[in-house]
Amino acid sequence: MMTYEVFKAVVKEKFLSYLPEEYRDAEVNIRPIRKVNRTLDALSVLREDSRLFSSIYVNEMYEKYRECGNLEMVLQAAAWKYAQSADMLKERQMEMPMGIEHFKDNVIMCLINTEQNREILADIPSREFQDLSVIYRLVVKSYPDALESTILSNEMAEMAGMTEEELFQYAVENTRRINPVSVTCMGDLFDGIPKGIDIPQEVREEMEMAKRTAESMWIISNSSGIYGAVSMLYEENLHQLSEKLGENLFILPSSINEVIAIPEDMAEKNMTHLLEMVQAVNMGSLELEERLSNSVYHYDRIARKVTLAAESLEKRLDGKQAELPLIQEENKTR
Repeated sequence: MMTYEVFKAVVKEKFLSYLPEEYRDAEVNIRPIRKVNRTLDALSVLREDSRLFSSIYVNEMYEKYRECGNLEMVLQAAAWKYAQSADMLKERQMEMPMGIEHFKDNVIMCLINTEQNREILADIPSREFQDLSVIYRLVVKSYPDALESTILSNEMAEMAGMTEEELFQYAVENTRRINPVSVTCMGDLFDGIPKGIDIPQEVREEMEMAKRTAESMWIISNSSGIYGAVSMLYEENLHQLSEKLGENLFILPSSINEVIAIPEDMAEKNMTHLLEMVQAVNMGSLELEERLSNSVYHYDRIARKVTLAAESLEKRLDGKQAELPLIQEENKTR
């Protein structure tokens, strides 16, 4: 089994031979691309007759290679996928308007983890919110349950002549319009116990208990369920929920797509358990790119403000420890 670095070198050398004839004189380029929460190696094929190119990720190809052990099958599948993607890009070849009129109607915002994304945040407009950062995406096309968008870079914002403050103002309105906030009781997602089915009493009691617990948990997201965690920034929705419950709220970052709100009295004296639960979900149930934070937040319905209730020592989302600087011993004279 090849190591990743050897696999990457082999892919760069052989990939063109698996593409259609029109790509024979092209050049394969592999470069690191910073994505939310991680960096991937993007493979693109550069042709002299086109300024457009699509990308696929060598990391994903390597995972398939590790699963099947068949290099040729992986290269064939990746080349087919790349060619299909390039053809679709040709069909949609159209210069995206970069003026302020286009941006102001199509820029939206989402939340990412600040510590995990220091590198990408250096190149994009953003603003901090607790241990998170608001970033901006330009919507290409939206569907009821899907969204085509791209992260807005400093260069793109400059071309549009827009400041971060202007981006934020437009994104606040567009995000709410394109993906309206949704607040759903988790208990409503239970179908209940089917009638007429013989279920052991012990199992029935466990199901009822789970449902009662879920009835005190509220999913805050948006209509598409994509980048819905940013909905926690729309304070009026938090206020309406907390007034309905007559309680302040703890907010658990379920993923970049949603957060979970629970009444304060459910866990006020057991913050350690909440932190452990959030971290367990992040590390055990979510892909790295979906993770938002290992922290817990608090909404005060009187102050009408969200703050950090508890911050985990595990600030990074990939399980890696941040490197500590070396301690230099001071020169001592005797």
